Amino acid sequence: MQHLNQQNLTLIDTQISKPSFNRSMLKTGMVHIGVGGFHRAHQAYYLQELVAKTNGYDWGICGIGLREADRNISTILKKQDHLYTLLVKYPNGTVEPYIIGAIVDYKLAVEDAQSVIDKMAHEDTKIVSLTITEGGYNFNPSTGEFDFENSIIQDELKHPKNPKSVYGFLAAALQKRRDNKLPAFTILSCDNIEHNGDVTKKMLLAFTQKLNPELAEWVEKEVRFPNSMVDRITPVTTAEDISFLAKNHDLIDDWPVTCEPFIQWVIEDKFSNGRPALEQVGVQFVPDVKPYEKMKLRLLNAGHSVLGILGALHGYQTINECIDDSLFNQYLKLFMDLEATPVLDSLEGIDLDVYKQSLRERFANPNIKDSVSRICSESAAKLPKFLIPTIKENLDHDGNIALSTLVIAAWCYYSDKQRDLNDKPLEVIDSQKEVLQSSAQKASLSFIQQEAIFGDLAKSERFTTLYEAMVKDLYHNRDIKKQMENLV
Repeated sequence: MQHLNQQNLTLIDTQISKPSFNRSMLKTGMVHIGVGGFHRAHQAYYLQELVAKTNGYDWGICGIGLREADRNISTILKKQDHLYTLLVKYPNGTVEPYIIGAIVDYKLAVEDAQSVIDKMAHEDTKIVSLTITEGGYNFNPSTGEFDFENSIIQDELKHPKNPKSVYGFLAAALQKRRDNKLPAFTILSCDNIEHNGDVTKKMLLAFTQKLNPELAEWVEKEVRFPNSMVDRITPVTTAEDISFLAKNHDLIDDWPVTCEPFIQWVIEDKFSNGRPALEQVGVQFVPDVKPYEKMKLRLLNAGHSVLGILGALHGYQTINECIDDSLFNQYLKLFMDLEATPVLDSLEGIDLDVYKQSLRERFANPNIKDSVSRICSESAAKLPKFLIPTIKENLDHDGNIALSTLVIAAWCYYSDKQRDLNDKPLEVIDSQKEVLQSSAQKASLSFIQQEAIFGDLAKSERFTTLYEAMVKDLYHNRDIKKQMENLV
């Protein structure tokens, strides 16, 4: 049995793909904040493929963790020389393991904040990329404005040399680069937020304008914030994934990552200081990524939430369980066809029917077993970006809203009872969990009057009439499938 580390690479099972390049030669051209499963299955995978294909040693990755909660991944990566195994799971049961070596360093901000600033400010760093989750961008979902009420932000503005948030660290590093007359790095968001680069730019400028107007002016002029669309289903790692490597490959990896075979990355081609030639490994660089972002958010991400919330109430545990149910499958198809597709923008080079069919096939992958609880997690941050805009746009155009509205009604019940319709407890993971439950328990209307989540949706008589009828039916009859059947 071999422990995963650099020294043991040559001893590891030859069936496992390993880095074909000399990792010691890698410079950290990309600094990545938020090294979770998705980054390790997506951006790090692409960078490994690029280095292997082109010997592009300028594009190693230094991971950054800003929170105490990142200490575990920091410890494990350090112990494994920043190596980890990516398990690509195919629908037919095949599992292809890859050892990823693109990450060559990791810094924990709560341990040494200055080292994080210095790494971002180093001349080798060309890109700072982000996967900090939808909730990490510190804006009010209903107004889209920066949240200056956040106590961490208030503290940073008073003590800029003691950063804690992503904005504090970005500002400190950019200030150091400006002082040292170095070119700015690109800030590349890889989160599921529509117009993620534009949002990141707006938030950072709002923060720096309060912090240092001269820095804000420099940032606006010098820093590029390309929008990007990322896609690869990456479930939470399980104990079974760890034991799979031990049993089948005599390999001990304390934190492998699992993912589906499908992968996609579309990026606006605007960078401050050079970029990796990722088009050589399948990344699309386009003039405008917004139509692709919207397609993915409104179809894949919203589709996941549709299945997840309805499936949670019915008692399903995984997304493939949901999609294997013909009623759920048909419901999702109708949602995508009747409600999401009509409000999408024109998409060059995309066959939407093929794309939508591929989504349902990907959701059905029995080897992925993406948990419903993961998909439902942080719905208060997700639904204002994935689903609620579709309802609002369909209201504006007199389009269909019934399928989406039932999801909101189900979310009210889910948040209130925190149990499925068989009265089994649900694992509710949401930073707004108590607020959601409190508002749902007051009244169904109170739930949708949370403007930070729903904006002015409660002012629509058409929506509220339908929503209240659905909530009443759900609480009275406790049969989500019957309500779904009424809509298909």
